[in-house]
Amino acid sequence: MGLQSVLQGLVRSGDLTIKLPGGATLKLGDGTGPALVARVTSAAWAARIAAKPGLGVGEAYMDGGLVLEQGRIGDFIDLIGANAKNKKKRRGPFRRWLRRTLREANDRVASQRNVAHHYDLSYDLYRRFLDEDMQYSCAYFERPDMTLEEAQVAKKRHIAAKLALEPGQSVVEIGCGWGGLALSLVEESGVEVDAITLSIEQLKVAKARAEAKGLAHKARFSLTDYRDLKGTYDRVLSVAMFEAVGRPNYQEYFDGVARLMKDDGVALVHSIGRTEPGVTNAWIDKYIFPGGYSPSLSEVMPAIERAGLMVTDVEILRLHYAETIRHWRDRFEAARADIAQLYDERFCRMFEFYLGIAEQSFRARRQYIWQIQLAKQVDVLPITRDYIGEGERAMNSPAKRVA
Repeated sequence: MGLQSVLQGLVRSGDLTIKLPGGATLKLGDGTGPALVARVTSAAWAARIAAKPGLGVGEAYMDGGLVLEQGRIGDFIDLIGANAKNKKKRRGPFRRWLRRTLREANDRVASQRNVAHHYDLSYDLYRRFLDEDMQYSCAYFERPDMTLEEAQVAKKRHIAAKLALEPGQSVVEIGCGWGGLALSLVEESGVEVDAITLSIEQLKVAKARAEAKGLAHKARFSLTDYRDLKGTYDRVLSVAMFEAVGRPNYQEYFDGVARLMKDDGVALVHSIGRTEPGVTNAWIDKYIFPGGYSPSLSEVMPAIERAGLMVTDVEILRLHYAETIRHWRDRFEAARADIAQLYDERFCRMFEFYLGIAEQSFRARRQYIWQIQLAKQVDVLPITRDYIGEGERAMNSPAKRVA
């Protein structure tokens, strides 16, 4: 099937003009929204996009095979997302199973390699578009006018309140990023945290931050696979790591959470989720998060139940990540010239495309954040959710902070 036939079946809304190789022009959509004009630069690129649109469009934009001559890349990505429902599903059950088995196996070697692919990029890159605390996960917008910094602080408070932390408790954090959340829990709640990562670059930064604050004895960071954790803890925490586990490993993961929790312990797992089981976008899987998958709740709950854990709270954060990524996109655009000096134009186009389709997926209701709170005993937490708001307000009071 040629590119013209593929695009006519796919793009039914919006206002997109495609200039094809050889001089032909293709008008697509229903004329609504911003007028966009894109040019496909060669017959080879036209064939690649037609054969695998989910992979080919992103590759073409990265490598100059698709040039946007009128309009903004954000609007172009929004148009793609709005028309994604028109894409024909080509994978049968066997191919979906095979992809899951091969791409999401994520043994110890593959897990470290996949994490390094994305998180071992330059710290100088991430500090140019994240908040000051380097939170690379969904913020929590209690008010629509919050700054990114304020919303990330609110996220950390929200998580700490759900954990019902008390001074002196032990916490294990599975996937610690650059250490900001662990350090905040130590500083504000008086707990001790063992935090793990598979990113060498993140580990260096996290350890340096703990040393600089004089908290290395209470916030301990290590290069450890979650499957190799030992001991038991009052609290188990994982934020924006579960997406890298892979469906073949869900049972081992939640069995591990249960093993790490004391009998009166509490766990909180925060992850990107989807509205129904599916597959990871091919371009994202190849260039951004190899081996990654964002699960639906129906894919997660059986493993939780088999691990002997009780779900004590579930919260869905819908548009919070869309707003978070909007801030990241604005900051990335403002720092684009500097980032191009760190890497190159191709990298900038890749990251623009990644952030664009990530934001769009949350605005189009295909993805959201879920937070699942877990326990072994029925009475370890209050029986209403009031304690969460009360805990957040207490942590927002300077008099409550524990050094």
